[in-house]
Amino acid sequence: MLQRWDDERFLHEGDGFHSGKATGIPEAEGMAPPEFSLYNHQTTLPLDLSRLTEVAVSAWPLVMCSPGPEVPVLPGLMEVEVSFITDEAIAKVHAEFLEDPTPTDVITFAHGEILISTETAIRQAADHGQAPEREVALYLIHGMLHLNGHEDESETGFATMKQLQERVLDQVWPMDC
Repeated sequence: MLQRWDDERFLHEGDGFHSGKATGIPEAEGMAPPEFSLYNHQTTLPLDLSRLTEVAVSAWPLVMCSPGPEVPVLPGLMEVEVSFITDEAIAKVHAEFLEDPTPTDVITFAHGEILISTETAIRQAADHGQAPEREVALYLIHGMLHLNGHEDESETGFATMKQLQERVLDQVWPMDC
């Protein structure tokens, strides 16, 4: 298991865990896919962790085909840990690690942790005209792109990530599903 940030300062006890490994997928240039471990630490949005694990597993080879300009860490990771948390919890992490005390959609750590705010996903899903769980899947893919060397700080990086994450999402979770 990864070194976790989720001590009592950030999370309450979660109510779900699911894990999955990509199988039957051609490995990108001989690289083995990581284990995807998903943890549900919130109760605001009911999540199908099995389906979200399938999204991660299916998205992995698509993400691996598009490395970003930064040094990618995804190819060397044995595990990617994804935690679904509240706005309050993500705001605390955002403040501690990025000096911004506001909630955000997703925070990605280079050691393979992705934190996703489901409350932000609910709000943003309405703006994007999609179900909140599909918005959560979008954030999961966004985090994976960061792990594969993409950045969204620059205008070009933001545009590239937006295009890639939408394309991958459409392939692994079509809009009509």
